[in-house]
Amino acid sequence: MKTLTAQMSSDGRTWRLYVVLFGESGWPTVRWERPGPVPTVAERRRALAELGYEVASGAGWSWSEDSRDPDDDSTPVLLIAAVEVREREGGAA
Repeated sequence: MKTLTAQMSSDGRTWRLYVVLFGESGWPTVRWERPGPVPTVAERRRALAELGYEVASGAGWSWSEDSRDPDDDSTPVLLIAAVEVREREGGAA
C-alpha cells in the first residue's frame, strides 16, 4: 500500500498536523489551538484517523528543528515532526 508523509509543526501558538499531498492545493489538516503541550501520540493518531489516515506499520515519529532565519541562531526554533502514513481502510472515521 502506498505511503505518504504526515507532518506536524508549530509556530509557537498552534500545532498543525497535515498529510503532504504533492500536486494538491489543499492538504488534509488538523489544528490544535494551543502553544503547548505538544499533542500526544494518541491525539495525533485520532487526528490522522479523522483525516482518513493511520501511521504505517513499523513507522515512528521523527523530529527536526528549523528556523525562520537559518542564518540567525537566536531566532525561535520551529519544531517539525514527521511520520509515514497510509490511507485507512474505509477512509475517514
